[in-house]
Amino acid sequence: MNNIHIATIIIISANVIISLKGFNDFSFFEKYKFNIGGIRRGEQVRMVSAGFLHADMSHLLFNMLTLFFFANVVINEVGVTRFVIIYVVSLILGNLLSFYFHKDEYQYSAVGASGAVMGILYSAILFYPDMGLYLFFIPIAIPAWVFGMAYLLYSIYGMKKRLGNIGHDAHIGGAIGGYALTLLFAPYLLETNWWIVALLAIPLIILFVMHKLGYI
Repeated sequence: MNNIHIATIIIISANVIISLKGFNDFSFFEKYKFNIGGIRRGEQVRMVSAGFLHADMSHLLFNMLTLFFFANVVINEVGVTRFVIIYVVSLILGNLLSFYFHKDEYQYSAVGASGAVMGILYSAILFYPDMGLYLFFIPIAIPAWVFGMAYLLYSIYGMKKRLGNIGHDAHIGGAIGGYALTLLFAPYLLETNWWIVALLAIPLIILFVMHKLGYI
């Protein structure tokens, strides 16, 4: 693995510093977390700041480890500037999708870099769909494209059933950001990896159809 890029170090450091501040300062955490009521009062900074706060240390560690392992894949393919764009846009799209689905739930709150990290992960999957992912101590590598499809479908199911204390919609919004921007920055993937582009579009189409039909 290549040395971690300075941009990744800066992003991880910002997440760690701001999250630790939030762990130890309740008023800070409440002021900058994603909250529908606060955003509807005009506190738009929450759309971005929430992406640097985490619920606990395990939440922070999981997101930052995922970013650490996949950041260089994306940087090596599209460059550091576009990597940062994918990260930030995926973060914002994840929160925008959460806002869209929960806009009338004034108490709804969320935190975490999951949307941004999912954008980076899905970008990496588009470039290297056959790379192996080891999950939850499973000794057999799972092809990245299988994980990508399965996770999006699970997130759609989680949205519908409201499973756990997880922002499934933010994950999907982030994945959409990573998917769309990667194809914008590397349109040759539509030819070289057309099959994975098509497969990863299927869950997004399912989400759109289910929403139109009123199931989500």
